[in-house]
Amino acid sequence: MFRGSWVALITPMVGQGEIDYLSLKRLVDFHLQNGTQGLVIMGTTGEAATISFAEQLDVIAAVCTQVAGRIAVVAGNGANSTAEAVERTRALSRLPIDGFLTVTPFYNKPMQKGMVLHFNAVAAATDKPVLLYNVPGRTGVDLLPETVAELAKTGNIVGIKEATGSMQRLADLQQHCPADFMLLSGDDASAAEFMLQGGHGVISVTTNIAPRQMAQLCQAALAGDKALTQQIDRSLQALHHDLFIEANPIPAKWALYRMGLISSDLMRLPLTPLEPIHGAVIEQALTQAGITL
Repeated sequence: MFRGSWVALITPMVGQGEIDYLSLKRLVDFHLQNGTQGLVIMGTTGEAATISFAEQLDVIAAVCTQVAGRIAVVAGNGANSTAEAVERTRALSRLPIDGFLTVTPFYNKPMQKGMVLHFNAVAAATDKPVLLYNVPGRTGVDLLPETVAELAKTGNIVGIKEATGSMQRLADLQQHCPADFMLLSGDDASAAEFMLQGGHGVISVTTNIAPRQMAQLCQAALAGDKALTQQIDRSLQALHHDLFIEANPIPAKWALYRMGLISSDLMRLPLTPLEPIHGAVIEQALTQAGITL
């Protein structure tokens, strides 16, 4: 299931920061129509850090109802407290989701032993598959390959979203982990090479904007078609980089608003709308990707 092009979905908002369910439905339809293989709801890109857990449950339930099994849905359940992550996991397990994306505990910088205990506690709270999520640039802690290999022994810990962007890290994970352990890139700029070197897919910010191109890129890469993979990736490289010209998901929301897919580029503080000086940069990246505004 955890192969190919997955989107780290944004959460559209209106008014004073309320969830925009009409735009959410439009976005999900956009992915259903354009080849995205899975939706990751309430991760970093979905602004889970500023959305209450009650709202998160409502959003994930609405998406599950809409897709009705036509596309896989994975829910973010991470927290910097193990007890909170377990509580979230148990509550989310009541929804018809297909699995979890669990980020490393952030800010408090646990040791590797602490992360093994944390992730195993989360996995024990559900019978659904769990994907680990390593993003040191956000969390301040790095889940090392040897630790991932230890966690891979837990039956329902089935893979990792690895966002270091390092091909050496991919090689180390391949060396230490079982062959059926799913290795997903969390770094759009290097995702094509990640898959060409044996990774299984990507959980992507760019897929919010260019789902068909990303689906085609993943299909080519997983088939080993290096020339086609690189051709598609060249057209997307500007997007891969410029969607991080400000903190994610600020540029992605701005782009989706310009594309007419969401009603506003609103987000919750402390995130703020895109600085006007960056608009032209993102427009150029969209044009390079073949996206017409």
